[in-house]
Amino acid sequence: MAFVHAGSLRFHVQRLPATAGAAAPDRPVVVFLHGLVVDNLSSFYCPLAVPVARSGHEVVLYDLRGHGRTDRPGSGYDSRSAVRDLFALLGALDLGRRPVHLVGNSYGGTLALHAALARPDLVTGLTLLEPPLGGAWVENMVDTLSAAALSLEDSTVPTELLTLRLRKAANLTAIADALLNRTTLIDDIAASRVFTAADFARLRCPVLVVCGEHSELLSGGRELADRAPHGVLRILPDLGHDVLKESSGVLRETVLAHLDATADATAGTAGGAAGGSAGGAAGGSATAAAAWPRVGALVP
Repeated sequence: MAFVHAGSLRFHVQRLPATAGAAAPDRPVVVFLHGLVVDNLSSFYCPLAVPVARSGHEVVLYDLRGHGRTDRPGSGYDSRSAVRDLFALLGALDLGRRPVHLVGNSYGGTLALHAALARPDLVTGLTLLEPPLGGAWVENMVDTLSAAALSLEDSTVPTELLTLRLRKAANLTAIADALLNRTTLIDDIAASRVFTAADFARLRCPVLVVCGEHSELLSGGRELADRAPHGVLRILPDLGHDVLKESSGVLRETVLAHLDATADATAGTAGGAAGGSAGGAAGGSATAAAAWPRVGALVP
């Protein structure tokens, strides 16, 4: 376990070296972004992060602002602050000029997409697992989080869980209470900007979207894959919003194949960012995209 100061916050970070031989220095670093409230970096560790590192990719996982073991300020839970956090952290890790491939689950996928739009010079690939993209999700999530906040306010549940020696559940419940009732997280989610078709069309890096067959987010995933110049949608049968937890084998193979396909195209061109050239990174992203399937490809 490591703590890294970036900006005004201390982040809980796990960094895994590439273990299948030495990774090329210009190969994108794979950065994992988890979901909201009860999620943290541990969600990725065994099902995806370790296999990705073993396949030859350097990996960074971290707890988002307010989550897990990262500092929990009272404000700053909007997407713009999250993107600033991400790139400040990469800078603190001396990775600020390396190309990155972002893997985001649920709300982490939304943040990854914001990051790719903000820094196309550095983000050379996206893997989005069940990303919420539309306005309906925002409204539903705000309602869900508000109801959860009311149920947790002045609740004795964390204490009762500790009495039962359920320490992990007690800790997650306490974090949820703190995030929902003592920060601006709900208000910041409510003010989220909805993605447009024009946003998707601006993406120049390869994008893999993975959704469950029964997920309410599937329609947004379809639109993203259709509009992004190099978007691919993978639909996992018999699943809803739980693809990370319930499809470890298939998901692992899908993600590794996407990483290998995009990393090989990016290496040697996007690596211009390592030398301080934003233009070189942007060129690498375009090269990787050119090698990737055409718009709207659908993998059953």
